[in-house]
Amino acid sequence: MQHDKKVIRAWALFDWANSAYSLVISTAIFPPYFLKIAPPQVSIGPYRLSSSALFAFSVTFSYLVVAIVVPLLSGIADYRGMRKQFLKAFTLVGSVACALLFFFDSPSEVWLGIGAFVVATVGHAGSLAFYNAYLPEITSYDQMDRVSAMGFAWGYVGSVLLLLFNLWIILQPEVFGIQSPTLPVRLAFLSVGLWWWGFSQITFAYLPANRAIAVKTRRVLLKGVEELKKVGRRITANRNLRWYLIAFLFFSAGVQTVIYLASAFAEKELAFGTEELIIVVLLLQLVAVVGAYLFAKVSENWGSKISLWTMIAIWVGICIGGYSLQSKEMFYVLAAAVGLVLGGIQSQARSAYAKLVPSRTPDMTSYFGFLDFVAKWSLIIGTFCFGFIDQWTGSMRNSILALAILFVIGGLALIPVRIPEIKQIEQNNR
Repeated sequence: MQHDKKVIRAWALFDWANSAYSLVISTAIFPPYFLKIAPPQVSIGPYRLSSSALFAFSVTFSYLVVAIVVPLLSGIADYRGMRKQFLKAFTLVGSVACALLFFFDSPSEVWLGIGAFVVATVGHAGSLAFYNAYLPEITSYDQMDRVSAMGFAWGYVGSVLLLLFNLWIILQPEVFGIQSPTLPVRLAFLSVGLWWWGFSQITFAYLPANRAIAVKTRRVLLKGVEELKKVGRRITANRNLRWYLIAFLFFSAGVQTVIYLASAFAEKELAFGTEELIIVVLLLQLVAVVGAYLFAKVSENWGSKISLWTMIAIWVGICIGGYSLQSKEMFYVLAAAVGLVLGGIQSQARSAYAKLVPSRTPDMTSYFGFLDFVAKWSLIIGTFCFGFIDQWTGSMRNSILALAILFVIGGLALIPVRIPEIKQIEQNNR
């Protein structure tokens, strides 16, 4: 199945499908829309949270659910050959929840909005663990950087096309006979659900199913746990994998927190409107396509660690710049910088890990389940720290500055990691 162009294109098309959630829901439109519709303070029992802190904590809760559930399902997927089934299930749950956001229209429905957002986030994050596990199966080590970058690039292009269509409706609702001030945005949420589910059907049609191993139904859960323990012991014993996952935990915490909360920061601290934020995100996405391929080239020529370290250094500068930011013009500059390293660091993080995983292992989904597990905990840590500092200090700027520390720790933890590069792999295969 390796190097089958139809399968590789179908795999990359899932990025095209699910990235609509990442761009429209989690990044561009939902965060500022939520802060606009929700009351400034929301009561949770005896406690009162600011709407921005509540949003940050909702992301934390979503990924806490995923961090608990997905690693277990990854082990079951390897043992029972259910990788594609789980990919389909999380995609269905996520896309339906995106469509349900259409009904979030007033402050009294704040829990509907948060609830649907949490479920959509769980669906999106859960699907990625099973999607990413296909990468080493459909391509070889020397092509992983390029195939991984292709997936992210297709995701950026597809999501931008959908966002442009949504921007047209938001800016010119009269063309579509729309009078409600919230309907254009709510239609954007509905469009994500349809887009995600619709295009993913092509992926499902071409991706292979992994082989199942017969086992009694009541023992499936136990075998899934055993599979995870087995892979966990292997990862712990592998020095490179162990240190890489520690580094990934910290720099991924910074990256993913920025993805989820940058637009909320712009709306609250700089008074950006929905239209302005969409333009910013479009700029970010277009630059990200270039960044994904640029740093894939850097990795090929100078190695994955140099590529990752370069991007981490840029991320530290972005966090420091965000703390001192005063003008909308400078926010556009920072958004372009984020775009340059956003696609690159996500793509390189995925392909670097794939290089470290033992080749031809039958536990591929479990290995990538652990990567997904660490990614989810990194976002839990990042968004919780962001929300806590925001609630404690009353300023999202302090939260942004704190993210720089996470990037620095991640860069330092990469020092002992030895990532096999293409030239090494070619020499070993001679």
